[in-house]
Amino acid sequence: MTERIRSLFLRMIEFDRGDPDLIQHFTKVHSYAKLIAETEQMDGHFVEVLEAAALVHDIGIPLCNQKYGSHPGKLQELEGPPLARILLRELCFDEAETERVCCLVGEHHTLSPVDGMDHQILLEADFIVNSFENNVSPEAVRTTYEQVFKTDTGRKIYAAMFGLSAEKETE
Repeated sequence: MTERIRSLFLRMIEFDRGDPDLIQHFTKVHSYAKLIAETEQMDGHFVEVLEAAALVHDIGIPLCNQKYGSHPGKLQELEGPPLARILLRELCFDEAETERVCCLVGEHHTLSPVDGMDHQILLEADFIVNSFENNVSPEAVRTTYEQVFKTDTGRKIYAAMFGLSAEKETE
């Protein structure tokens, strides 16, 4: 883990102080995103930018709850990027890195079009965690697997986690 990612991780823990569910969520999404990207043999810089996006992907939730009383995905995509931009600039992410992370935060609930492998991996990591945290039905697991997962690593993790049979996994 780079110093910037370590610093961002700690800042996000402080940002979400008092909300262990949010902290646990972004920690797990970060872990799966990093695992998928590294197993899919993405380069180090790609992984670092993706890690940053995974850590801040839900940064808009507290503001959405405050402003709107809830935090649906589209509002998170609207409110999150400006908050992420401020934090990333403070931690010396350059303009291109900051804009890519903000783009991913602004698309992390958007399934189509998928704007790059980093977007795909972030979607998969978030779906792995959300499917567990939300205790989704077996039917929803199957549909999610078929419609969302594209990387070999993400497919393997999701299939193993939710006990999809090898026969169904290769369909």
